[in-house]
Parts: sequence; C-alpha cells; structure tokens
Amino acid sequence: MKPIQLISPVDGSVYAERQPLSHDEAQAAVARARSAQKDWAARPLAERIALVKAGVEKLNGMKDKLVEELAWQMGRPTRYGGEFGGVGDRTNYMAEIAEQALAPIVAEASDRFERRIVKEPVGVVFIVAPWNYPYLTTINTLAPALIAGNAVILKHASQTLLVGERLAEAFHAGGVPADVFQNVVLDHATTESLIAGRAFNFVNFTGSVGGGAAMEKAAAGTFTGLGLELGGKDPGYVRADADLDAAVDSLMDGAMYNAGQCCCGIERIYVHESLYDAFVEKSVAWVKGLTLGNPFDAATTLGPMANKRFAAVVRAQVAEAIAAGATPLIDPALFPADDGGAYLAPQILVDVTHDMRVMKEESFGPVVGIMKVSGDDEAVSLMNDSPYGLTCSIWTSDAEAAAEIGARIETGTVFMNRCDYLDPALCWTGCKDTGRGAALSVLGYNAVTRPKSYHLKKVTK
Repeated sequence: MKPIQLISPVDGSVYAERQPLSHDEAQAAVARARSAQKDWAARPLAERIALVKAGVEKLNGMKDKLVEELAWQMGRPTRYGGEFGGVGDRTNYMAEIAEQALAPIVAEASDRFERRIVKEPVGVVFIVAPWNYPYLTTINTLAPALIAGNAVILKHASQTLLVGERLAEAFHAGGVPADVFQNVVLDHATTESLIAGRAFNFVNFTGSVGGGAAMEKAAAGTFTGLGLELGGKDPGYVRADADLDAAVDSLMDGAMYNAGQCCCGIERIYVHESLYDAFVEKSVAWVKGLTLGNPFDAATTLGPMANKRFAAVVRAQVAEAIAAGATPLIDPALFPADDGGAYLAPQILVDVTHDMRVMKEESFGPVVGIMKVSGDDEAVSLMNDSPYGLTCSIWTSDAEAAAEIGARIETGTVFMNRCDYLDPALCWTGCKDTGRGAALSVLGYNAVTRPKSYHLKKVTK
C-alpha cells in the first residue's frame, strides 16, 4: 500500500507523508470506537459538552503553529490567522442549544401513560473532511456528533493530513477519550469497503460531486445515513437599488478570498444594467489591489491554490471562455508571482454566457464572471440555471424584494447584502448537485441522532 503524500503548494515539496491503515487496521479502529461509544453516551450531557469545549480550547492554544501549518498545507496567507474564531463560535453555539435540541419530545406524562420520543446517538459517525476550510468543515459535524454521544472516526483530505492529527491531539488533551475520537489515514478503496460493510452509522462527506457519488455507491443497500456537501456555483445578484460600494467589496472578497476555494464563494455575478458599468469598473480596481505571493509574506493577500492541478482547471476554464468570446479584465502581468502552477493570478471575465464552463461548472478558484441583467426575472432565471444550489447573494435595499426573489431561487441559503458566510444558528444545507443533508442549527443534531419512541402504559386496565 503506497504512502499518501501531502505536496505543499508553497514550494512543491513533500510536506508530510503518512502510511494508510490496512483494511484490518481500519476495522480494528472502528471496533474500538464502537466499544467506547456506549460509555461515552452514558456520560451526562454537560460532561460531554465540557470535554468538547475543552478540546477546542486546546486547539486554540495551538493556533500559531496551526496557522503556519495551514499555509504549508493549502496555501492560505498567514495574515488571515486560520479558522479558529469560527471553530469556537460554532462549537459554542451547538453546545448552547444541545440541551434543547436533544431533549425528549413528550406527548403525554400522566398517571396513566408516559409517551415520549427520545433522541439517541446513532453510534459511530464517519467524517470525511475537505482541505479548503479543514478545521471549520470538520467541527460542523464533529462537535454535535460528540456532544450527542457518538464516537467519531475522522478521515481528512490528503492535502491537509496534519489537520486530523492536530484535532485528535487537541481533543484528547481536552479529555475526549482516544477511542471515542480517532483520526485515521485511509485510501479510497478501504474507505469504500468500510462504508459498504456497514462500519458506520452515519457518514458526513464534504467534497466533489464525484466523491459524493462514490459515497452513495459504496453505501448502496446498507441504509447508512449520508450527509453530502458537494459542489457549488454560488451566484450574486446586484439590484438597481443596491449599495454599489458595499456590493463590490463583499462580492469580490467572496470571489477571491482563500484563492476562491470556498464552498460558498461567489463564482458568478449578475448586475442590473443601470449599475453594470460602475460595478465592473470598481470590481476591477478592487482585484488589482490584491497581492499574489508566498503565504508567509505579510503583504500577501492571495496565496497559491492548494494544488497545481486545481489551478490547471481554472486556467482551462478561463482559456476556453476567452476563446469563446469572453473578455478578461485583469492583466496577468500585474501578478508576476503567477508561475503557471499553484500560484494563479485572479481574473474577472465579462461578455460571458452560460454556454461557457466558467459560468456553469464549479471553478473553485480566483475567477468570477459578471453578466448584465435587465431585472429580477432575468437574474432569477440565470441564478437557477445551474446544477448546484448552496447559497445565493442578493444586494438590495428592499428586504421584502430579497425575500420574494429568494423564494424563487433553488438554493440552500439566501443572503441579503452579505455572502460567503455561515451562521451556526441556521441550517447549512443545499439542493441539486450540491448534495443533501443538514449541518449546524437545531437540525444539525438530527443527522447524528435517531428517534426512539416510548409508549409506557402505567395501568393494566
């Protein structure tokens, strides 16, 4: 079995290498998790919450080291400080609502009957986490799963191998038993074999549409629950009554932050014809103000993409669009750090159409297409003309209009005057090829628990 290598986008070196578990070793890890889960679930809820929060506190204590490691692993500039404020916020919110979310639903409590529905942990939860926000995406499921009384097996992306190790290190230091939360290194074949063999009670996968399809195929006939957060092509719509400067600043940041490698990043923008020219002009100026370079340089605002093959996909989409008539507005010469590999200059495209891949397929890089629209109807039609549905962003001073437009859009979240954001009080979900399932909010506990009904008759007559 070949070792799994983590190639750093910073300099192309092998930053880490790990040997994946054999099938027998992986099965043994799951068996330990299943054995430990009962005792963990038997602990008081308050104790489980305290230990999970202690794990996050230990993680925050490692912040400086982890920010540097993240830059080496996936290229995010160190100036942005990692993901740890969000990790704490999401964990704290899920902890705050746990008692309410996990409380029994009582139908009757009388001298004759006790009828209630309780929420039991599903057992062993398997998290397959992505590299783009490796701590945040993991905590979305890890925190509620552990709080609810499950054991967790984590398999992190090969691009962020060290993240799983650091999470396990921190949570174990915080008091979560080693067998209750395990980080493992697995290859695809072993992963699929475990799922097909009913090793897990719930699988949460964040990644590509193809990866989600592979998960569904592996789980076919096992009745294992699946949560799938897959691709996205999130749109922004700038209405005639929008605050132009605010829209430019947020939408360009949503398109370019993290080198465009955000699940809910902005990948296409539709602007009312009355604001179109001004929006484009201001957006070009905004992007020209970015600095592409080494993520350890304090001046760098745009680091390399996580892997040169990811950058190659974006370059191909842009080249095809230009050949088909799109106009690029950013001169790559302004970004001399573009090396044809992982370091990729940002780009804005106009004169684009939905016949171009860059407007229909996920780019997941620092490129955005901008189209002129005549009004709400045309914007809605174009926003819905996508195989994906994660979030949409509507820029307007009219909240009622935003809600009405949002009701017509096939999406998981409707934003007004903001984008590229996740609120732990709201359900994180999507539709169409973006996948299925629900994370965070009260609904996030549903995936990691199962209902169990009690009908207790207290009298025999």
